[in-house]
Amino acid sequence: MPVWMHPVRALAPVLAACCALAAAPAHAEWSEQDLTAAAALRDRALAGTQAMEHLTSLTTEVGPRLAGSAGDAAAVRWALNRLGELGFSNVRSQDVLVPHWVRGDAQVAIVAPFPQPLVGVALGGSIGTPEGGIEAQVVEFESLEALTTADEEAVNGKIVFINHRMERTRDGSGYSAAVGGRTQGASVAGNLGAAAIVIRSVGTSDDRIAHTGIVSYRADAPRIPAFAISNPDADLLARQLRSGKPVRLRVWSSARELPPAWSANVIGEIPGGERADEIVLLGAHLDSWDLGPGAHDDGAGVAIVMEAASLIARMERRPARTIRVVLFANEEFGLSGAREYARALGDEAQRHVLAMEADMGAGPVWRIESRVAPEALGSIDTFHEVLGPLELERGGNETFGGADLTPLVPLGVPMLGLTLDGTHYFDVHHTVNDTLDKVNPKDLDQSVAAFAVSAWLAATKQGDFGRLTPASE
Repeated sequence: MPVWMHPVRALAPVLAACCALAAAPAHAEWSEQDLTAAAALRDRALAGTQAMEHLTSLTTEVGPRLAGSAGDAAAVRWALNRLGELGFSNVRSQDVLVPHWVRGDAQVAIVAPFPQPLVGVALGGSIGTPEGGIEAQVVEFESLEALTTADEEAVNGKIVFINHRMERTRDGSGYSAAVGGRTQGASVAGNLGAAAIVIRSVGTSDDRIAHTGIVSYRADAPRIPAFAISNPDADLLARQLRSGKPVRLRVWSSARELPPAWSANVIGEIPGGERADEIVLLGAHLDSWDLGPGAHDDGAGVAIVMEAASLIARMERRPARTIRVVLFANEEFGLSGAREYARALGDEAQRHVLAMEADMGAGPVWRIESRVAPEALGSIDTFHEVLGPLELERGGNETFGGADLTPLVPLGVPMLGLTLDGTHYFDVHHTVNDTLDKVNPKDLDQSVAAFAVSAWLAATKQGDFGRLTPASE
């Protein structure tokens, strides 16, 4: 058969030409110098960074940083000083009004049929109990969905127990499946007449520690006290319920809400060159829960984005675009800082070329995703290629970027998702065990490499990443 008649051989030159045309636009967006610099930046970060030093400083000198607290104010001062010491430009704070909730003390105990104290905490934002506490019979539900379909007669006057065990996953999907019981369970139970609610902690730890997190009260439901108990104690409570005997709990909490307080987003920049008015945003949240120093949530994220931008600032070549680090206020209690940042942007939103956030521990990064215009997907392939030694999976084009970036999506800002490994993250998430010793410095350096290279490529790319539209949200 002549070569020109062989179907595969005849198509080979055409396919090669098409592939070359498809690949060329992506790589043509960068000079060889910029791609070489990206690879050198990656290798430099993998060899070791100062991220662990930033995290050590934050957790040691500040510690817990609950919105509205003295620790929160100290964290803002720390971040302003740290960014200044690292040589960032335009370092500033952006005032944000935040909720101010005080945990107080809490107790949860089985009083019948077999009395035992349990390890429990008040959920964030929960109201307190009367001074004498609340004692009532327990009614168990396997999930929020099961509670939603319950009869009022079965719940009225009782303490609801949602016994939904979180599944351990790498991508955090187990958390998404379980967290509704924490955020919405109190309002559902309150509308059914429950006296209080206790949930199995939304976390994967087998230790006898409880995981806190926000409870979201609905305006159309009575507010009832809300608690989480440790996984071993949830198992104990479930076993007593299986005895067939009525089980009674006593819960007590002195939690209270104070008037809102002022906090701040902290912002610093690495100025760009010829397109300095265009912005690549690196975000993390500065606040943490009050139970521990928040090493993983989100001290690690703060350290990652600070160090990623700082490494770029130390390069011989300046990025074309400005790289902006934003350390958001009050992610845990409702994204106050993220909403204020987006509200204040005005026309500057159109100049945000790409945004990414570190908020799932120290890493390592294991997947790269995006939310960009279809014509920009080839550029994300280039990101993946340059990050090759990190062995990242290539994800889809549906990332939400991160909680603090969600208010930017309706403004059309494209997103990059560098997915941090959550396999063990939820062992310490929102607990007293979220401490510095749980962070692996090498994982932190690998995450810095992923964010630094991605920020550099975004800031040196000739074209942009398109704009999101309501249809693509």
